[in-house]
Order: sequence, then C-alpha cells, then structure tokens
Amino acid sequence: MKQSDALAALRACLDGCEAGARLPAERALAGRIGCSRQTLRSALAALAEEGLVWRHVGQGTFRGPKPRDAPVRDKLLIEVSSPADLLEARIVIEPSVAAAAAQIASRDDTSRLMRHVEEGRIARDPAACEQADSAFHRAVAELAANPVLQGVLAYLSDVRRRRAWQHEWGRTYRRVGVAEFTGLHSDQHARIAAAIAEGAPDTAEAEMRAHLRTVRTAMLRTD
Repeated sequence: MKQSDALAALRACLDGCEAGARLPAERALAGRIGCSRQTLRSALAALAEEGLVWRHVGQGTFRGPKPRDAPVRDKLLIEVSSPADLLEARIVIEPSVAAAAAQIASRDDTSRLMRHVEEGRIARDPAACEQADSAFHRAVAELAANPVLQGVLAYLSDVRRRRAWQHEWGRTYRRVGVAEFTGLHSDQHARIAAAIAEGAPDTAEAEMRAHLRTVRTAMLRTD
C-alpha cells in the first residue's frame, strides 16, 4: 500500500475518533489498514505535522494536536540528573530492553537498526554522532514493543539535551576523536543489532551492557 492510501485510510479512522482519543497500537492499526508498519509510521508522521495526531513514546498515538509540555516536576528531575546518573540508569535498563527486542523482532524490523549503524559509521561531527547513537537506541526500544519501557527510555533521553550532558559529550568527543564513535561504538551497535536479528536475547543483553559500559568509561574518564 502506498503512503497516500495509508493516509486516506488513517484520515477515515480519525473521523470516528473523539479529540484526545488514543489510536490502536501500531501493529493492530497497520493490520486494520492493510499496510506495513513503516508505511504506517510515515503516514502518522505526516498527520502529526498537520496537527491531526500527536505521538507520545511509551503511551501511543492520540487524536488531535499535542498538548502542553511535561510537568515542571518532571523537568526538574531531568535538570538535576548528572551524566553519571543517566549512564547508570541506562546500564540497568537498556540491556533488558535489548533482550526483549531480540525475543520478538523480525529481520525486517531489525534492518532499521543496521541503517542507524551505518549512519553512525559515516558521522563526522559530534552532533551527527550523537544523533545516530540516539536513533539507534530509540529504535531498539521501539522493537521491544513495551510502551512502559519506551516511555522510561524516552524520559532518560531528554537528559541528553541538557547542558551537563552536552558538555561531557563534547569533552569526550574532543578527547577520543571521531574514530572511536565511527569505529568501536558502531561495531558494538552492529553486534547488538545482529543479536537482536538472530533472536538471541542473552547475547543482545550482554552486548548492550558492554556497549554502555564502554560509553561510561569514555565519558567519565578524568584524564
């Protein structure tokens, strides 16, 4: 099905939804419309740009424009979190997320992971490296198909946009250079993606933990 056809079908679905109503999960919605999940996501992105739907990672897609931002209390927690806090939380959570993704993801799903790996290999500046890295980890969380885990990781991801993280990221990049991000980190991403594609949860978990520990060591070194 073409994206234009998926858009038309989605618009028809929205006509029967009240403002603020939650749409069915991606898998169910794609089945109802008769398109791939990739086509569905592209169509939803187009509708989001028009303000007809908004998407909250970990909670789903909703009818209507996006509401106001997160509560101040949540923002304050993000502001006071240090890079070390974030990395420790990720080491606790993300290996299990990778294992969950390996249990249910198909090879078609994991092809997107490899695209993000390649984006990391050709990155040539700190912003491009971080963007590719963030996209890869977000894709792993989406493949796990657990809205609670997706929401938690999306929340943690907000810390990466804060000044303290950006300072540490820039300092790390200047010290280790582009080669570590396009080489070692991309190699580790590739091993994670391969384990998920092969349906090997124990390996995916171990590879993700090793990768995050490498990131922690690089970022928190004081020399």
